[in-house]
Amino acid sequence: MTETPEPKTAPSPLRRFLSGGWAGVAALAVSVVALILALAPYASGTDFGSRVRSYLVQNPEVLQEAIAALEQKAQQQQIVDNRAKTAEITARVQANPDLLSVDSRDAAFGPADAKVTVIEFFDFRCPGCKATAPEVLRLMQAHPDVRFVFKEWPILDGPTNGVSHYAARAAQAAHRQGKYLPVFQDLMAEPALSEAAIDAVLEANGVSLTEAEAAMASPELARHMADMQTSAMAMGLVGTPTFFVNGQAMETIEPAALERAIREAKAR
Repeated sequence: MTETPEPKTAPSPLRRFLSGGWAGVAALAVSVVALILALAPYASGTDFGSRVRSYLVQNPEVLQEAIAALEQKAQQQQIVDNRAKTAEITARVQANPDLLSVDSRDAAFGPADAKVTVIEFFDFRCPGCKATAPEVLRLMQAHPDVRFVFKEWPILDGPTNGVSHYAARAAQAAHRQGKYLPVFQDLMAEPALSEAAIDAVLEANGVSLTEAEAAMASPELARHMADMQTSAMAMGLVGTPTFFVNGQAMETIEPAALERAIREAKAR
């Protein structure tokens, strides 16, 4: 019999607030208030601090407005930072196109001479990669004239081993047996990847485990993985998924933005 856990006291609204993503912003707002009060003795009028305190107590929504404004400012700064980082990555690619070159070892689908090429660097355990994977596959169906290239970049565990690396090698092994896309789809759909779960996905898609194990242990596949890692680091990639459309790094992972970029590249 499963023991019934003891009921827990519901956290106060303040505790729920501080335990969420607002903690840092709230702390900044409190610091601002503290600064105002600290400066009170230097302000005109001996009761300045008392008036500030009284005003905030009577108008607590002012703090909410301040926190909202700080959060909006932080989001705007994040957009600016992303745009600058994306520009840096694109500049590196333009200076050295070999960093984003597509070779025969890559899992690539669509015409080799396509006008538009989409390249994704990803990790099979990355939540963003998992969330966008169905839309990426949909875009492949919607744009058969576009070349889609998948580059495994397992960054969520050790430098050379771990579940992310195992999944990446397994997908590449499946590619060598012509089973990449169904394996990609199922690995992305698996919420809790493990080596056993990855092997099960390979088997379910008709991949020979004996051949896959040999490929995964081969120096050739190790070199391929190392080359993709080197390219990602040389470009200055900072996270997954990272999408490129005709060598232009995307500022967002939103599928709608990716599709717009594809359509715009086609129209040029």
